[in-house]
Amino acid sequence: MQKIGVFVCWCGSNIATTVDVAQVVAAVKTIPNVAFAADYKYMCSEGGQELIHKAVQDYQLDRIVVCSCSPRMHEATFRNCAEQVGINPYLVEIANIREQCSWIIKDRAQATAKAIQLAKAAIAKVRFNTPLTPGESKVVKRALVIGGGIAGIQAALDIAEAGYKVDIVERQPAIGGRMAQLDKTFPTLDCSACILTPKMMDAANHPNIKLYTYSEVEAVSGFVGNFEVKIRQKARSVDAKRCTGCGICTEKCPSRKTSSEFELGLKTRGAIYIPFSQALPKVPVIDREHCLKFQTGKCGICSKVCPAECIDYTQQDEIITEHYGAIVAATGFDLLPLDKFGEYGYQDSPDVITSLEFERLTNATGPTEGHLVCPSTGKEPKSVIIVSCVGSRDTSGRGKTYCSKICCMYNAKQAMYIREKYPQIDVTVFYIDVRTPGKAFDEFYRRAVEEFNVHYIKGQVGKVLKDARGGLTVFASDLLSDKHLMLHADMVILATAVKPAAGARKLATMLTASMDNDDFFTEAHPKLRPVESPTAGIFLAGMCQGPKDIPETVSQAGAAAVKVVGLLAKDKLRTNPCVAHCQENICSGCLACEKVCPYGAITAETKTVINLAGVKEQRTVAVVNQTLCQGCGACTVACPAAAMDLKGFSNQEILAEVDALC
Repeated sequence: MQKIGVFVCWCGSNIATTVDVAQVVAAVKTIPNVAFAADYKYMCSEGGQELIHKAVQDYQLDRIVVCSCSPRMHEATFRNCAEQVGINPYLVEIANIREQCSWIIKDRAQATAKAIQLAKAAIAKVRFNTPLTPGESKVVKRALVIGGGIAGIQAALDIAEAGYKVDIVERQPAIGGRMAQLDKTFPTLDCSACILTPKMMDAANHPNIKLYTYSEVEAVSGFVGNFEVKIRQKARSVDAKRCTGCGICTEKCPSRKTSSEFELGLKTRGAIYIPFSQALPKVPVIDREHCLKFQTGKCGICSKVCPAECIDYTQQDEIITEHYGAIVAATGFDLLPLDKFGEYGYQDSPDVITSLEFERLTNATGPTEGHLVCPSTGKEPKSVIIVSCVGSRDTSGRGKTYCSKICCMYNAKQAMYIREKYPQIDVTVFYIDVRTPGKAFDEFYRRAVEEFNVHYIKGQVGKVLKDARGGLTVFASDLLSDKHLMLHADMVILATAVKPAAGARKLATMLTASMDNDDFFTEAHPKLRPVESPTAGIFLAGMCQGPKDIPETVSQAGAAAVKVVGLLAKDKLRTNPCVAHCQENICSGCLACEKVCPYGAITAETKTVINLAGVKEQRTVAVVNQTLCQGCGACTVACPAAAMDLKGFSNQEILAEVDALC
C-alpha cells in the first residue's frame, strides 16, 4: 500500500495570507493513501526539509507531495531532499498553490478551496508516478555566441579565457555591433571606440575564438551539451585569407550611390565596402545587388586594382555544420521604425534625426567627421530640441509599452556634448520622467542641468513642422506651468524606443527558446536564473533579453559566460528521464509523431511486435532516441492511436489529475 506524505508551505505570508493552510492539511488527511500531512512556514528551508526527512523515516513514506510555489522555483530542491532519504526524486509532485492560487485569488474561502483541489490533483497523480532514472550524455567542449556586439564579444572572451573554444556568428561583415556606432558613453563620457576596439582586437586574435562574420545561423538541432548548428557563411566575393585590407578596391569602385547601413543612410558607400574604419575583420564585402559586375556583367574594376588578387566573383554561400555544448544568444537591438509617428516630422525633414543618427554626426569617423551640422544645410544649428520617449511607454498601440531604459541617460550625454563643444547652441529636452537608476547616473543628469545649463521641460511634443525660414517649429506642452509652447529649432533629436534585433523570433524558434510579447528572450527566472533561457544550454546576454546599458550588458555577458564555462567543465550531463516512449503493440506506424518532433528524436524501425490480439507480427513502429528527446510531449498529442506516452507525465497520470479536479 502506498504511503503519501503531503507538506503544505506557508511561503511566509505569500500563501498563508490568502489560503487557510491548516484547513488544507485537514482536508488532505482524509484522502486515501495519505499517511502524513503537515504545514510549515518555509518548506524550502533547512527546517522544512528536515521535516520531510523525519516524516519519511517515521511513517515509511514512499511518495511526497509539496504544496508550495511554482515547480520552476524549488522542484529540484524537493527532489534532492527526497533522494537523500531513499525516495526516487520522480515520486515527488509539486502543487502550485502560490502563483496559481494565493497570488491570483484574494477571497480566502475561494483560495483555500482551490488549494485543496490542487493538492488533491497532485496526490492523484503521484499515485501513478513511477521511479525514473536519468541517463547521461557527453558534453561538446565548444560554445557558440550568436551576435558580435559588445555582449557577444565579452561573453566569447570570458569563455575563451577559461580555455574553451568559442565561435562568434555575426550577420554583419564586421563585429562591434551598435556600440561601434556610438561616439561617447555615459556616465563617463569616454570614447566608445577606445573601449570597444581593444575588445574587438582581443576577440579577433584570441586562439580560442573563431569569427564567422557576414554569417547567420541557419538551423539548430540537438540538446544541451550537444547542439548541432548549421551556419550560413555568405559569399563576400573576396578571399578573406588573402585580403590585406588595403582598401584600394573600395576607393576605386565606381558605384558609390548606396546608402551606408553603418552610417544609417547619412552617407553613401560603394558596392564593395568595409563597414567602418576600425572594422574587424578588415575585409571588404561586395554588395551584389548594387555591383555593376553582378548586375550587368561589366566593370570588374575592383578585381583589376586588387594587389593581392583576392576578388572572387564566383564565391558562393557556404553551409558550415558544427557541434556545441552551449549557445549564448547576444543578438542586440534595433530602433523602432518611425513610420507611425508622423507628428514628429522625421519623414518630412532631414533635420529631424534619431539619437543614433546624432551619434554618427558627432563621431570623428562619421559622415561629417564629427562636426555637428544640420543635414539639410550643412550649417551648425543654433538651437536643438531633444524629444524623450518616442515610441517608448506608448499605450496608443503604435510603439512599445515598456521603458527603453537608456534614453534618459543618452539624452543627457548628447545635450552635454552639444553644450560643451558648441556652447552657443541652445539645448532643450522634453521628457515625461527622468529615470536615472544606475551608479552615478543621477549625478550625471544633474550635471547636464546645473553645469551645462540644458533646459529640461516636463511635457510632450505634439507636432514638429518645417517652417517658412527653413527651420523647424515644435509645438509642445509644459505640464509644470500648464502652458502650450511653440518653439523654433534648427534640429530635433528623437530618443527612439529600442526593440529586439530583426530575426530574434526566428532565432528563438530555432533554439526552442521562450520569448515575451515584445520579442525579447525570456529568462528562466527573473531573479534566480536571469541569464539562462528556460531551454537548457541556451544563455542570454545583452539587449536580446531586455533594454539595458553597456555596463549592465557587459555584466550579463560575463554572467552568461560563467554559466557556459560551468556547463562545459562537465564531461557528462544527466539527461531528463521524462522522455517519450512508444507502446509498440498499439503503434500503427503512421509516424505522425516523427513529423512534429522538434528534436528529430523519433525514427521508424521495422520490428517484430506482439499486437493486441497477442500475435507476433512484423511491422513499422516509431522508436524514440531517449538521448535526443527533451520531453516536450508534442508526439503524445499528435499520435492518433495514443501509442506515444511521456514518462513522468503519462496519460494515466494526467487523467488522474483531471478526475481529481472534476
